[in-house]
Amino acid sequence: MKLAVIIATLGRREQLTRLLEYLGGQTRLPDEVILSAPDAAHVEVPKSSPFPVSLVFGPMGSSAQRNTALGSSLGRFDVITFFDDDFVPSAEYLEQVETAFAENEGWAVVMGMVVRDGAKNAGLTWEDAEVALREAKGKTHYGPPVVDHVGAYGCNMSCRSSMVGDVRFDERLVLYGWQEDIDFTSRLRSRGRVVCVTSITGVHLGIKSGRTSGERFGYSQVANPIYLIRKGSVPASFALPLMFRNIAANLAKSLRPEPYVDRRGRLRGNMLAILHVAMGRIEPEYVLKI
Repeated sequence: MKLAVIIATLGRREQLTRLLEYLGGQTRLPDEVILSAPDAAHVEVPKSSPFPVSLVFGPMGSSAQRNTALGSSLGRFDVITFFDDDFVPSAEYLEQVETAFAENEGWAVVMGMVVRDGAKNAGLTWEDAEVALREAKGKTHYGPPVVDHVGAYGCNMSCRSSMVGDVRFDERLVLYGWQEDIDFTSRLRSRGRVVCVTSITGVHLGIKSGRTSGERFGYSQVANPIYLIRKGSVPASFALPLMFRNIAANLAKSLRPEPYVDRRGRLRGNMLAILHVAMGRIEPEYVLKI
């Protein structure tokens, strides 16, 4: 199999450089790494690398940047792996992904288990990630080895190219996106299984730079799930509990917000989106006007 890694990036040159160096330690090297950015200011290609690194430029936003990279890769690779630029995979990650697809012809999407996620706290360091991966390697996982999902977590997900076809990331989910990964991979469930293989591991650092504002993100937390339910790509049983949990968290923590989360901004965004939904106005792209 030929395997490509796509990394959509924005404003994280140093982090991206470190990730590219780190990927050189994979037990199965990628056949190519494709960096997708708005322009050259966001990337720096290493002078030497054990695998080819290519650049593609296009409109800003996680959905648009991933689509730009998909356009140049679908016909050339059997498996396409998407990494966030702040995801740290285990050394065996790509080797295990290749094996998973080779042994399971009915699988469309494979994601690994995130053993620590800095998106849920103040963020993690590379040192934190290395410790977490060492600890995960030494532990026995007692749950099922393969778990079916509605959609995949976009910080680390791999797709079988032949099953992607004309499916693309929804560019109405602008900027940081929010649920564009679930939307994309959920639409692939009609073509094959979307699974998490728990033996494939990694750490999401959850770096806060390069993300959208609190108010914009809060608007997306409401508008995007409602939009996807109406679109029919994500079931209400998944999207609505997610939406209500986020609103409840923003409301409860707005009195004493964490220093690394703009809870009050998110809550303002939540309320504005709820007002728009009540008016019948469901526009994920409205965040561009905030």
